[in-house]
Amino acid sequence: MEGAPGRASSSGLQLLLLPLLLLSCCWAEEEVLMNTKLETSELRWTNYPADDPQWDEVSGFDDEKNSVRINEICTPNSPSSYWLRTRWIPRRGATTIYVEIRFTMVECSGLNQRHCKETFTLYSYQSDSDEATPTHPAWMENPYVKVATVAADHLRQKGSREGRSNAKVLRLEGLRGAGLYLAFSSQGACMALLAVRIFYRKCSPLRRAFASFPETVPHSLVEQAQGVCVENAVTPPGEHSRPPSMLCGEDGQWVGQPASSCACRPGYEAADGDERCRACPSGQFKAGSGTTGCTSCPDKSSTLVPGSAYCPCHHGYHRADSDPPHAACTRPPSAPRSPVSQINDTSVTLEWTEPLDRGGRGDLSYRVLCAACGGLVSPCSPCDDSVLYRPEQRGLTQRRVIVWGLRPHTKYIFTIQSLNGVSAVSQSEPASARVNVTTSRDGPPAVSSLRRAAASDSSLTLEWNVPVLQNQNQVLDYQLRYCLKWQYVSSRSSSVVLTGLQRATRYQVQVRARSQTGYGAFSTVLVLVLVLVLVLVLVLVLVLILVLVLTLGLFQQVRVPMKVYIDPFTYEDPNEAVREFAKEIDASFVKIEEVIGAGEFGEVCRGRLRIPGRKENYVAIKTLKGGYTDKQRRDFLSEASIMGQFQHPNIIHLEGVITTSCPVMILTEFMENGALDSFLRVNDGQFTTIQLVGMLRGIAAGMKYLSEMSFVHRDLAARNILVNSNLVCKVSDFGLSRFLTENSSDPTYTSSLGGKIPIRWTAPEAIAYRKFTSSSDAWSYGIVMWEVMSYGERPYWDMSNQDVINAIEQDYRLPPPPDCPASLHVLMLDCWQKERANRPRFCDVVAALDRLIRNPASLKVTHPEGPSQPLLDQRVPPPLSACASVSEWLRAIKMERYEQSFLQAGFSSLDIVSQLNTEDLLRVGVTLAGHQKKMLSSIQTLRIHKAPPTLLY
Repeated sequence: MEGAPGRASSSGLQLLLLPLLLLSCCWAEEEVLMNTKLETSELRWTNYPADDPQWDEVSGFDDEKNSVRINEICTPNSPSSYWLRTRWIPRRGATTIYVEIRFTMVECSGLNQRHCKETFTLYSYQSDSDEATPTHPAWMENPYVKVATVAADHLRQKGSREGRSNAKVLRLEGLRGAGLYLAFSSQGACMALLAVRIFYRKCSPLRRAFASFPETVPHSLVEQAQGVCVENAVTPPGEHSRPPSMLCGEDGQWVGQPASSCACRPGYEAADGDERCRACPSGQFKAGSGTTGCTSCPDKSSTLVPGSAYCPCHHGYHRADSDPPHAACTRPPSAPRSPVSQINDTSVTLEWTEPLDRGGRGDLSYRVLCAACGGLVSPCSPCDDSVLYRPEQRGLTQRRVIVWGLRPHTKYIFTIQSLNGVSAVSQSEPASARVNVTTSRDGPPAVSSLRRAAASDSSLTLEWNVPVLQNQNQVLDYQLRYCLKWQYVSSRSSSVVLTGLQRATRYQVQVRARSQTGYGAFSTVLVLVLVLVLVLVLVLVLVLILVLVLTLGLFQQVRVPMKVYIDPFTYEDPNEAVREFAKEIDASFVKIEEVIGAGEFGEVCRGRLRIPGRKENYVAIKTLKGGYTDKQRRDFLSEASIMGQFQHPNIIHLEGVITTSCPVMILTEFMENGALDSFLRVNDGQFTTIQLVGMLRGIAAGMKYLSEMSFVHRDLAARNILVNSNLVCKVSDFGLSRFLTENSSDPTYTSSLGGKIPIRWTAPEAIAYRKFTSSSDAWSYGIVMWEVMSYGERPYWDMSNQDVINAIEQDYRLPPPPDCPASLHVLMLDCWQKERANRPRFCDVVAALDRLIRNPASLKVTHPEGPSQPLLDQRVPPPLSACASVSEWLRAIKMERYEQSFLQAGFSSLDIVSQLNTEDLLRVGVTLAGHQKKMLSSIQTLRIHKAPPTLLY
């Protein structure tokens, strides 16, 4: 096409795209901007020159004998140009439009005029509004842009109405304004415009590869359209997962195949080719996402709920933790058969036959339990560790074991248990067979008077009395055992030297004698502690010397330097603070890969940082959007000046800044799991208590570091804590943070009036008086603890900010989240003390959490004896008794997604629901531990409390 504006001149690009265009699919859809064929009233287009208009608008008929508005001109004897301009045509966002012209042209040979022509010219003029007048724009090629000179393929004889009309389709691309005008210029032609249709092409909505793509208008040769996975399809998690996309060609046709990683989620299979996902019917399941179809439930399992990702086992059958979802359900084996024993003095050989029923599994093993009985009426007790087994006591795959080290003339009961992979998950005791045996022959008596004879840095010499044996027996040797972990030493004499011991360690020691009749009993336990006297003396001397030196004041002039945070806003030139605390990075070292969010000043991206000589690593990149003011740039870079002063494993690490090119960037370490609050909500119920306490300990350690640098955060919340792939939590977002004066008698920061503060996380004195201290950060840390233990629940739920302020003023406090250890809630309440001086320091918080981690048993107590102050108890799920139906109950606890599953499983009344347990919930598809916990908590509330919970005093 001649003179088309913005037309790509590179044939190479078109050749590269040709294979894709050949794969285009689906019919193009057209959006009409103007069509004179449909006009019923006058077009009233503008003529030029106005004082000698030659274009005439008349009514006529097209080739199909339809009445249309026609513009005619016939000036074969005039060399002048006569123009006809359309009205303003909005382009509706299209950058490429098509102009279809139907016209007739009279053959010049019959007119015999030397100025006659058989062509006309089409022009365009772009504008953002309907601004044209009879004199504007000027009627010439510039400012008008020439589109094409149009020649007729079919000509008519003068005075004849017979003959074919001409049809031409011209393309205008690279359009930018909100709309445009078209102008027709005739210079000596005798012609008629029968119809003008202006349209653009777009790709119709499409479903393919389990992705849905919207209607798309191409803005270039090909336009990439972003789609979404269809209902019940998901994108598999992983670093390389991307949203589905597809190319829309400029001709309005979809090009090639979609780039989509969407697949039907577990419990759903493909339907209608690859356009949608349908639920697996009852009795079938699909364990993973992907293109595979649903399969029938494995043996001894079934499901009545459509869309199941696995089939629950029938009663009495189970799957081991290592079994895949498609494995058949199995049961524990039956008891071993025909056990026999062979006694040899103080040892016994046990043998048995395989069980009749292996439970449907191939991982059969055995375990031997031993109990010693003192007499016919005396109770039996488990054998101690002096009894030994060959080849082993547990995990036996052979049906034979030798037991020795038994006491003479003692009755023993051996229990042989059959086990397989599901024995551990079964609620019943393993099937077993018993064998009663009584040993013979007298063993030597117990050794007496075990004592320490000598000691060195790492050894002990022990002695004992030689026991007196009957019937001319002799002691063959002795066996001595000692722990930390029991170790055995043999000796032929009544003494032994133990080597390789650790100083200041407590050891338990026992010894027994062996004769021809076997081993005797172990002696009583001797407890020993190896202490190096010389070391103690040296330590004591050093302590005395240190006390003396300090007393004399020799260390008065020695002071340990303490790093203190410097406020970047105190610098006269803020750029100087950036240069001092943040490293400048060359922009060529950074490669931005994708946008992952938006910040206050611009986009947040993920990228790679490759500094020569260093390993490439992922970084998070904050960018400053264009058009910023000096103040915005200063505020943006102030966070880098703050972060650059911190070096701690629980504080987000600043890699550097880019200030010498656009856009301005701040680069920090990349935290794979994002913000803590959303991470916890996605993984509801998936962590152990000790893991959650570990996260809290990391946050507290980071805040301890900041408080020791005289720094107040002011916006401590789970949303401002980032989590990496190793679950390490790091404090970030220092936008609200301010400097805390070191030598002030009342170190506080007063914010400017009207400043916004996060009410739910902020201490009462900071809300009322804008007084921020490390103590107010401690209050915020208590809220963070509550967020972590409730898996990202919103503090104070749906209460308004004013209601929260009023409740805190009346001494109400948040209650413990479900299953929260009492010790952690006590620590929260300490952080929420009204008097800020009574709140713990962060060093105290770290020490308290360390004690809990070292003593995990303290985290198992979840119900304190009584609250120390009023609790605001609105987080308890409503009991069943407060609801009128199962549907209402599920909506009240925000579990309405399971409503259809409950009803299809027959759980349609509250009486039935009140009896549900964990297995019942699994059968209806409630597989998330957090959702199970919330439902069971509400059901348990019905059993214990008959009325809805209120404020607890």
